[in-house]
Amino acid sequence: MTATRRNDLQWNQIRMVPILHNRVEFALEVRKVFDAFKPHHVAVEYPDTLKEKILAGVRRLPLLSVVTYEESDGAFVYLPLEPTDGQVEAIRLGLSAGLPVYFVDRDTEGYLPDFSPMPDAYAVTKIGHSAYCRVVMETERDDPASPDDLLREKTMAYHLQQLAETGERVLLVCGLSHARRILHCLNQPQTQVIGRRVRKGVDLAHLHGDSSREIMGEMPYLAAAYERGRSGPMEVDRLKIQMDLLRTAKEKYWKTTKETLGRSQIRILNRFARNYALLTGNLVPSFYQLIVAARGAVDDNFAYEVWEKGSDYPWQTEEPGLPVLRLEGEDLFLDQKRIRFHRQMKTLRTRLVPVPVRKKRRERRPGEWRKDFKGISICSYPPEDVAVEGYGHRLRKKALEIKTEENTRIEPFSSSLLDGLDIRETIREWVSGGTIYVREERPVKGKVGSVVVIFDPDYADADGREEFPWCVTWLGEHTQESDMAFYSTPAGEIMDGPGISRCQYGGFMLSYPPLRVYDIWRDPFFQFARNKPERLLMAALDYSLERHVVYVAASPPSGWCQSMAARLGKRIIYLPIGTFSPVTLKNIRQFHVLDGHHVRRYAREYIR
Repeated sequence: MTATRRNDLQWNQIRMVPILHNRVEFALEVRKVFDAFKPHHVAVEYPDTLKEKILAGVRRLPLLSVVTYEESDGAFVYLPLEPTDGQVEAIRLGLSAGLPVYFVDRDTEGYLPDFSPMPDAYAVTKIGHSAYCRVVMETERDDPASPDDLLREKTMAYHLQQLAETGERVLLVCGLSHARRILHCLNQPQTQVIGRRVRKGVDLAHLHGDSSREIMGEMPYLAAAYERGRSGPMEVDRLKIQMDLLRTAKEKYWKTTKETLGRSQIRILNRFARNYALLTGNLVPSFYQLIVAARGAVDDNFAYEVWEKGSDYPWQTEEPGLPVLRLEGEDLFLDQKRIRFHRQMKTLRTRLVPVPVRKKRRERRPGEWRKDFKGISICSYPPEDVAVEGYGHRLRKKALEIKTEENTRIEPFSSSLLDGLDIRETIREWVSGGTIYVREERPVKGKVGSVVVIFDPDYADADGREEFPWCVTWLGEHTQESDMAFYSTPAGEIMDGPGISRCQYGGFMLSYPPLRVYDIWRDPFFQFARNKPERLLMAALDYSLERHVVYVAASPPSGWCQSMAARLGKRIIYLPIGTFSPVTLKNIRQFHVLDGHHVRRYAREYIR
């Protein structure tokens, strides 16, 4: 027989599809090649001794199955069958088309799993399957094969040569690490390798729901999206599925905590996950990296929602018709990482002995409080005013400390100790010269007046929609309270009690002393502001009685605002918002709007 290679992955009428097991990009490639090649036979890298149980498990999909058997040394082998595996997809396609399916691998005992690092499978969607395989096969050209691998590859080559004699098209799906050596063996006459022909004690079990959250090769949410796509146009992109997962988790997070996520938080989450993936040599974050990013950018409650939704495989059932098997990552030698959630939960019991208490009033019908909220004579909740005012004082103090530190001059001791020894610089330079350093603290000219905090710049999207459209200016009610201007979520949308609406700041400005600030959102003097953060900063510069203005945000103020501050004789002290505690920011950002001063009498019963 004459061997002719038409391309890198084809030998005579045999078309090879090398895959990475349990990667959705390769399962998609199998479908694509199957439709284009239109084979008469399908061959997969499974031993013929497991054929009956594997076919039964594939027919049960989307229900998850595990083929189990015991080796001669007493070790149990577990073979999960998942929809995102390329071999499983090839079998499903072959069965649905009525084609014969051949199991051409050798039954090998004691075969160790291969965890060799491979390029990210997502690269297949960018450079193509052929280029990906060609690069990997060329890289592994000089890697020695184990004796077991050589026997397996000779066995597969022998069976493929037998199929090639029919002269019909054969589609082979096998592991990428075997592809190059199988092609080499096909160019040489092969004899049947001695090996096991029959295996007894092979069973088929249903995988338990808890185990599917732990051991599936792909994220269950992604596997479910792939399974749904099989019945229609197949457009499964790993990045898009992850974004869809975050949107679903965001909705569940709002239902459980009544808190919304800002676009800046989602942006930080995506950047965190992307950088984490790049640090580990991948293009797309894994499920674990996505959960860690969710916890870092938001909190443990949101990370839990991402895990709960992402690990849910919807086709689990309590009556599978097979024995149910529980597996852990250790059973399959998976390199897993454990993550523990510290969720904030409501207190279930406040007293050991129940005492009669007056129950809080509930809505008689859904939406009653929201309908009754008029918003004509609104006011704030005083304890939250105290918290915001205290946070403003803290920002002013911190800004002064930073400016004082910048004005401090350190010099070698000559004749005066000035403001004292600088221990840090003295120790640092002691080894080189034994010089004593002193510091001179020059006072900062001027004090800090207004404070601006920007949680989310809230730029309008292409349709002009804004996440924090409610723009208000409040005047201080007494001499210890500042005037305040802010933009936030609308009052009256989320109700915590009768006449009590919960809102979230997008940004705010504090200016002291009170009763001076006109409505900055209507003041034409600030009409040149290009967005809401700039308008708040312009108002802070204009109304500040002191020289310095504190600006806390993710990005520094624009050059246009800096030049305006210079013309007014003011200076902007920029503090990155990332340097402050996210827990404190989260507490400060949430506030309540009361529908009239009379609501203050009972508001504490509804506001935690």
